[in-house]
Amino acid sequence: MVAESEFLAELIGTMILIILGGGVVGGVTLKSSKAEGSGWVVITIAWGLAVAFGVYAVGNYSPAHINPAVTIGFASIGEFPWSKVPMYVTAQIIGAIIGAAVVFINYLPHWRKTKDQATKLGVFATGPAIRSPLANLLSEIVGTFVLVLGLLFIGANEFTEGLNPIIVGVLIIAIGMSLGGATGYAINPARDLGPRIAHALLPIPGKGSSDWGYAWVPIVGPIVGGIYGAFFYDALFIGEFTAVFWILSVVIALLIIGAVSMETKGERSAKINNHSA
Repeated sequence: MVAESEFLAELIGTMILIILGGGVVGGVTLKSSKAEGSGWVVITIAWGLAVAFGVYAVGNYSPAHINPAVTIGFASIGEFPWSKVPMYVTAQIIGAIIGAAVVFINYLPHWRKTKDQATKLGVFATGPAIRSPLANLLSEIVGTFVLVLGLLFIGANEFTEGLNPIIVGVLIIAIGMSLGGATGYAINPARDLGPRIAHALLPIPGKGSSDWGYAWVPIVGPIVGGIYGAFFYDALFIGEFTAVFWILSVVIALLIIGAVSMETKGERSAKINNHSA
């Protein structure tokens, strides 16, 4: 019974996360919504509240990860059993699909009114402001690194009983406002993959592509960032400098070098083209 209750808790918590988080994106971006044009600040605040209420809803029945990157990150340093990871991740993805379907139903008349296909997809899945795969990947790694590191910081402190979910929600708002402008800050593979699957399956008028070519970024980036955040915390604050920590440090350093190199080459090419014109 414990396993079943944990499965349902992660499913329902992630469903609430997507209903409120995807819902605010729909309200701000879909045509003829009363919230249309409210902007990024409204979106980030609502996502923070979505996380807080998702955690409040199910925190008595599971650790309320509602995010595979958190589940895997915590498992990687022994803070969560690996045996439960597949169950948790499955529940989180299913919950995200159901949550996205609820958002679709809530805005039924607005899909037809909204002509831009990217706007419709954006209600479900993240996308980069500037498409540059390595840079986009790094942005998701950084955001999720800060998330998991922040969660471990929060866990190391004592707050008034029941306050932790609000603190976590504030962390999400801070990440969104500070780092989210590059990719829309998925920082959660289920948050992106589940709704992207829903987008592909639902009968959304004129929806266009689900952009599966980009879908690997908000999956790989958060998982790498979550694991690195967990090992970084153990290394610097507990003194456990493991081989995984050093390997990930080297991999991320190489990614940074590669991304900077690509952007530098792109800038040079643009200057050459401008001079030629």
